[in-house]
Amino acid sequence: MKIQKEIDFILAIDALKNVNRRNYNADDSRRENTAEHSWQIIILAQILFPYAKNNTDIDLLRVIRMLSIHDLVEIDAGDTFLFDEEGMKGKFEREKIAAKRIFGILDEPLSTQFYNLWIEFEEEKTPDAIFACAIDRIMPFILNAHTSAKSWTEAAVTEKQVRTMLETAICRSSDDLEECFRILMGRCLDDKKLVKHL
Repeated sequence: MKIQKEIDFILAIDALKNVNRRNYNADDSRRENTAEHSWQIIILAQILFPYAKNNTDIDLLRVIRMLSIHDLVEIDAGDTFLFDEEGMKGKFEREKIAAKRIFGILDEPLSTQFYNLWIEFEEEKTPDAIFACAIDRIMPFILNAHTSAKSWTEAAVTEKQVRTMLETAICRSSDDLEECFRILMGRCLDDKKLVKHL
């Protein structure tokens, strides 16, 4: 069958539905899975695109493609909590091995296209990748800001950690996202959802 490799790939990535993240859904009832996160950030990118700095330099379709595949590596490498400093060590190398295997299920040129999109996202240098990264980082932040922030409070996440891992990535992409970050950060601190940096 001509499309057998494509079917093999889509069946392989079904496993993303089984990768649970630390973040909770907006109703605080359960942790989200990575497939749900990927779907949500694809929607978020489309609705926040008008607010991106220099959005005439951003190819929204490429951003959507990037966001749709960037977490597939978690099928093999698992979800690494952004604020787990030990877990973050070696993350890129683990995920690179996973990317080669998972995208390698496909024939060329798509296998290399997906791998290169994944690398571009990870390097955060192009306008597309900078915007995609901001969307990926702000979604869990929005969820924590609008819930009881269980994923933060369970891990005693600090203000400094959030600023280090999120602030630049979010704020450099959009003045409006910067305003959103600052307002929501203030509320999170007021509501004691983060350990305050002294």
